[in-house]
Amino acid sequence: MSLRKAYFLIFLVLIVDQLSKIYVKTNFVLGEEVVIFDWFRIHFIENEGMAWGTKIPGEYGKLILTVFRIFAVFGIGWWLSDVVKKRQSTYLIVAIALIFAGAAGNIIDSVFYGVIFDDSTHNLATIFSPVPYGTWFHGLVVDMFYFPIWEGELPTWLPIFGGKHFAFFNAIFNVADMAISTGVGILLVFNKKAFPKHN
Repeated sequence: MSLRKAYFLIFLVLIVDQLSKIYVKTNFVLGEEVVIFDWFRIHFIENEGMAWGTKIPGEYGKLILTVFRIFAVFGIGWWLSDVVKKRQSTYLIVAIALIFAGAAGNIIDSVFYGVIFDDSTHNLATIFSPVPYGTWFHGLVVDMFYFPIWEGELPTWLPIFGGKHFAFFNAIFNVADMAISTGVGILLVFNKKAFPKHN
């Protein structure tokens, strides 16, 4: 697979990711939900950018996270260029391109959204607002895809979690997250094809 095709894949993921985020950001109030099916909903939330809403505490926690992710993306970009030059497996190239695109998509939110959008808490956000909600490198990542496939009380006979309320699948994510997960999934499931052994 050529570097040009890898770049096209990255560009495609970034466009879909950012268009979906901008649409949700400017058409949903924070916490608003639209039920598509019982098991699939569009539910608008924002987070600091780490998995499961985790955040680094402290005044500079968000900045540290964003800067770290920028350096990580440069590293992933170098890895992508290197494997293409070495004509390695298409599985590997596609996986790295997806991970790169997903990481870059969420970095765009973190770097720019704080200065181009206003707050979404009680009103629809406007793009290029004169009163932005944050500062450079302190934007919040927009998530919207929610798949509550099953929700209810667990049987009491289950150890530890028995009788407790449980929701599967309760993560809310975006296109960038899906790209990263798909890339990692390719590396795990197609490991032998992604990293073939040469005799």
